[in-house]
Formats: sequence, C-alpha cells, structure tokens
Amino acid sequence: MKKAVFLDRDGVLNEVMSGRVRHVNKPSDLHLLPGVPEAVKGLKEAGFLLCIVTNQGGIGLGFMTEKTLAAIHRRLKKLLAAEDAVIDDIAYCPHRPAAGCRCRKPKPGMLLDLARKHGIDLARSYTIGDSESDIGAGRAAGTRTIRIGAESAGAPASSPDKADFAASSLLEAAVIIVRQEVETAGGKTSAAARRA
Repeated sequence: MKKAVFLDRDGVLNEVMSGRVRHVNKPSDLHLLPGVPEAVKGLKEAGFLLCIVTNQGGIGLGFMTEKTLAAIHRRLKKLLAAEDAVIDDIAYCPHRPAAGCRCRKPKPGMLLDLARKHGIDLARSYTIGDSESDIGAGRAAGTRTIRIGAESAGAPASSPDKADFAASSLLEAAVIIVRQEVETAGGKTSAAARRA
C-alpha cells in the first residue's frame, strides 16, 4: 500500500489572513507560502502521495461556487508546476460549517475516501494542518499529525488536537517527515542485521 501526506490548504500551502489576502475566494487571492514547492518536491522524492484535504464552507455559505474553487485549484497546481512540484489529488468539503456532514474536518471522511481511492496505508501516512480540526481529522483517520505554527505542544496528550509534531512551516514539516522515514528505515535495517 502507498503512503501519503494529507495537506490542509489555507495557512499550510497558501497565505490566508495575511496583509495581502484575508480569504481565498478567487484565483487571484491564492499566493503560495515560502518553501512550499520545495517541501512538496521533497515529500514526493521521499515516496509520498500528496493529497489536499480542505474545508471550503464558503461554497455552502455562498461566498464562491464550485467552479470558482476549481479555478483556484488550477492556479495552485500551476504555481506548483512552475517549480516542478506536483499534488496528486484534492478533496474538499463544500458544506456549511454546521451541516453535520461526514467530510468536514475534524471528521475524517475526506482522508478515508482518498485512502480507499488510492490504496493508502493510513498508519504510514501524515496529516499536516494549522488548526485543531486538521489534527483531529488526521488522528481520527489513524495518521501521524504535524501542526503548523503550533502552540499544541502544551496540549494534554489525550486532547484531539494534540499533534505528534509541531513545525513552523510546511518545509520544516517535510524535514520532520523525511527524518522520521530515515529513522524508521534505519531501525528496520538494524533489526534485520541483528537477526542475520
């Protein structure tokens, strides 16, 4: 089975609530954060599928249409492709925040659907986000979690928003994941050597 990194979009891949843009409601609102193309390339080179999982309640609330969201995602892919970086799939929840659907994070519906679609081993995968709902969805799906800009290090261990790791950016999160992969591979090699 494949391993994947599930990425929240706003605040992880692109600017939001910044001096330049408040919310991404049209393609021209989308601006990549520093280091994002490098992080995406590094994770792909480490053998991960990259899937965006994003709550887009603005559709249900009437701030944008699904057609506009598709145009936003085309711009995102184009900006990444210009740096030789590729996203494998995008899932979004279009429902209002209080709709009670199974797909809106912190529920894990989008991650579980992508896992079935792509044959993803969730236990070998990661979820990266900047909010409690991202971390909650990742934990509910059975992935390891990284919170961007996290103050979550002080959260109780039983808290649903307690991430496994904290990072200041997607690039730092990618470094953490690659380091974990190297350590895991090293541990397997050592165990195999001990059995030999």
